[in-house]
Amino acid sequence: MSGAESTRELTMSRAMVSAIAHEMRENDDVFYMGEDVADYGGIFDSTQGLREEFGYDRIMDVPISETAYIGAAVGAAQAGMRPIAELMFVDFFGVAMDQIYNQMAKNTYMSGGNVSVPMVLTAAVGGTYNDAAQHSQTLYGTFAHIPGLKIVVPSTAYEAKGLMHNAIRDDDPVLYMFHKRLMGIGWMPAPDGPKTPVPETDYTIPFGRADVKRDGEDVTIVTLGLHVHRALEAAETLASDGISAEVIDLRSLVPLDTETIVESVEKTGNLVVVDEDYRSYGVTGEVTARVAEEALDALERVERVAVPDVPIPYSRPLEKEVIPGTEDIVNAATRTQ
Repeated sequence: MSGAESTRELTMSRAMVSAIAHEMRENDDVFYMGEDVADYGGIFDSTQGLREEFGYDRIMDVPISETAYIGAAVGAAQAGMRPIAELMFVDFFGVAMDQIYNQMAKNTYMSGGNVSVPMVLTAAVGGTYNDAAQHSQTLYGTFAHIPGLKIVVPSTAYEAKGLMHNAIRDDDPVLYMFHKRLMGIGWMPAPDGPKTPVPETDYTIPFGRADVKRDGEDVTIVTLGLHVHRALEAAETLASDGISAEVIDLRSLVPLDTETIVESVEKTGNLVVVDEDYRSYGVTGEVTARVAEEALDALERVERVAVPDVPIPYSRPLEKEVIPGTEDIVNAATRTQ
């Protein structure tokens, strides 16, 4: 980003909207559909202000049938449009599993490349606000396991805009997973960090390119979404104890930037993977396995910090207990030394 380039400090939700609005002005084939996305502007402000500019034909409220409107988005994409469909909570994917798993993800392959599916599926993810087991999951590993989908997870406004531009322009289906706690909406305060300067002009962030948010020498902390900010807080605490932590923001799960992770572990020798998804069969296991395959000789100690394999509790103290916090990351990193 050029130092002379004009920027504005934006919340993550406003950065997303900025990118969507730009793409809609540039391309009449881009439209947005979902539940409560028009007049309401999305319950997490994901479309706030778009209906006023683009009208109901391009910012479309839909009935409560994820099966119907995600299926419609797949069809529109195959016909040459570039739809963005919003899954209000990622937890609701089950009722549209066939549309996502078998149509959106696989139709290009099943057609022998004769059709593409250039669509974006946005989904709110994550807990920390006491909405219980059916509205608080991240499910990163569930979707990253499916061949045919690209998966991106922004952690700041800067990433949110650049990744959204790239997602809309991509000729393959992209799942864009935004964490509710990072959006900067009034009723759910965000931590320090997600609100960042964002270039006024359009720009893209390539998929598969992680970002080293903090350099370090003693331990590598790999994470994404909300936990980038908790990892950075943990790194400050660790520094006061003489431990230098490197923090890597994955930014995309598919493709995954294994090279950046491996280079860091070859320097530090220690790996902590932090994830708000369930511990088993998820991001923590995948990242650890890739490092073991590529740099086993350099790897001295591994710690995984994730949600235990239990439903997310409604109770505030219990939810806080199961979702990894800054102290959990500090303790894990300390154990590697």
